[in-house]
Amino acid sequence: MANQRPCAPLLEVRDVRVAYGKAEVVHGISMDVRAGEFVVMLGRNGAGKSSLLHAISGLVPMRTGTVRFEGRDLGGARPRDIVKAGIIQVLEGHRVFHTLSVEDNLLIGTYAANSRGDRGKLGRIYELFPELAERRHQMASRLSGGQQQILAVGQGLIGDPKLLILDEPSGGLAPMVVDRILDVASDLCRSGMAILLVEQLVEKALRHAHYGYLVETGRVAAEAFVDELREGDLLQRVYLGGH
Repeated sequence: MANQRPCAPLLEVRDVRVAYGKAEVVHGISMDVRAGEFVVMLGRNGAGKSSLLHAISGLVPMRTGTVRFEGRDLGGARPRDIVKAGIIQVLEGHRVFHTLSVEDNLLIGTYAANSRGDRGKLGRIYELFPELAERRHQMASRLSGGQQQILAVGQGLIGDPKLLILDEPSGGLAPMVVDRILDVASDLCRSGMAILLVEQLVEKALRHAHYGYLVETGRVAAEAFVDELREGDLLQRVYLGGH
């Protein structure tokens, strides 16, 4: 992608603040994601990245600020309604239903998207992730950690999101599995899906992303195209704590 962002934002986040009790962890973050764009948020653990994602997805309330998607204000919307609008978040930590089969886990991903039990979408997921097709009748509890994360991503994709949010997909996984997930995300992005990624593996994230936000203690310290982020020293200061 050339160094020019598409014109109209798909997702608009403006001055969002998030607090747990009296402790504010997101201090007025603003950011955009556009259709067909792969955006990454980088920052040290505890910087507020996941809290911002949860606010976008309706999993935690915003103290102040607005989130708009395709021009619609999502303030106060339930997570289910946000999924129906086209935003699906794959949570950190291989969140799958261990007592269900791989295929039943995938079918659960169709429910909130108003396509209950739509088996027609399974073929596309199995095409993207053949390892899931091979294990479709296995219990999710029998999958490896990497396979469970792939299943979680497949569960998100089967709902046909316009914006797929990935929160730390690399957590505890082999580099090969991480590359597999990010390669698929890049392919989907080229087909028009927007991707918003939070990731600690900086080089892998920058290899796939178009645009990046550096988050430091609940605020955006910088934003730029990824090649510009690589060239500056702010990335080292924000992410690695350099000087």
